[in-house]
Amino acid sequence: MKQTLKFPDGFLWGAATSSHQVEGGNHNNWSEWELQNAERLAHESEAAFKHNPHWKNFQSETTSPTNYISGIACDHYHRYEEDFDLAQSLGHNAHRFSIEWSRIEPEEGVFNEQAIEHYRRVLLALKARNITPFVTLWHWTHPIWLEAKGGFKSKQFPFYFQRYTQKIVEALGDEVVFWITINEPGVVATHAYWKGFWPPQEKSFFACVSALRILIEAHRQAYATIKKISPHAKVGIATHQVAFQIARPTLYNKFLQRIAHSFWNRWFLNCIARYQDFIGLNFYGRNIIDNGFYKNPNEQQTDLGWEFSPESLYQALVELKPYNKPIYITENGLADASDELRQQFIPLALTAVHQAISDGTDVRGYLYWSLLDNFEWDKGFWPRFGLITIDYQTQKRTPRESAYQYAKICRENALEITSDPEPTPR
Repeated sequence: MKQTLKFPDGFLWGAATSSHQVEGGNHNNWSEWELQNAERLAHESEAAFKHNPHWKNFQSETTSPTNYISGIACDHYHRYEEDFDLAQSLGHNAHRFSIEWSRIEPEEGVFNEQAIEHYRRVLLALKARNITPFVTLWHWTHPIWLEAKGGFKSKQFPFYFQRYTQKIVEALGDEVVFWITINEPGVVATHAYWKGFWPPQEKSFFACVSALRILIEAHRQAYATIKKISPHAKVGIATHQVAFQIARPTLYNKFLQRIAHSFWNRWFLNCIARYQDFIGLNFYGRNIIDNGFYKNPNEQQTDLGWEFSPESLYQALVELKPYNKPIYITENGLADASDELRQQFIPLALTAVHQAISDGTDVRGYLYWSLLDNFEWDKGFWPRFGLITIDYQTQKRTPRESAYQYAKICRENALEITSDPEPTPR
């Protein structure tokens, strides 16, 4: 039996990218870290991914140091018009991208007007194609000079971020409605200052909390700056939420669930509650608790070994209802070189979105991660998240079958399902 799920009028459809992952040619704190750590990451790759049932398919890439150096990436800095032509041909009417701070302010207090003009051309290219931009100001990379001052753990970071924000919004604000100040503050703080995976690779819970507090202040100052320059702009963050679920209703499991949900999903949002016009939701899965975390059954896994659980997006959405803010899904996707799981993933994830809307959640847009295959941080190039595959030898772009499947949904503002899906967990 066929069923058509209609989405609200004006719903935004598209995909997302970030500067360092697609542009190529960046010189920032991450590019320096890559050069220093590529050999180590390649050497450690087997131990890091041996739990992953798909790892052997990518072994030749993961064990090569060149995999961990972003280089020219997707050369999107020069090919953005080609990429936006593809997005338009695929029915997208929204696109999220980030501005590379290290290009804008390569030296402290010295702003590169040519770089600013480049991003103006990017915005005008989107406008010419009737694609609404969501502009991220900080997607984890920053200038070398700022890293030398302590990066985003520095107490001066909010000042520098506010100054950079002011420069960008004064120059480009006429072309932008949706601003995202910070991408996934919880992820970058924990990976950089608690788990020690990302630059500067510290391992201190207290340093992590300190960094998060600094990012809260940075967002608040940037929010005030944007609203002063462009009062009608819409400002938010892109928060990474996890659907914490319990395997058994024990007191201990309930306690762990409450603590995890409060710290990971709510704390940052609560601290900026008066400084956001919308919530950007990045969502990649659930975490099942049973006397500990990550007790997921993992019956199906993505290329990265992450559990395939698109339906759990419903939980993340409804848990944001109490904030009474419009929600835009700013990232949701999976690594799948074969594209087989992705073709299952998109309808299931969007069924969950539709159910959340039907149950009163104010969801206004969906941006798949990612438009293009790209450089996946400390994992390098081998995880393939893109609707469009990239041949990194030739830079040829080829839309995957899932891109055309998603295009039909975008154009029709509706999802057609051929049978009743399993009930979304509530």
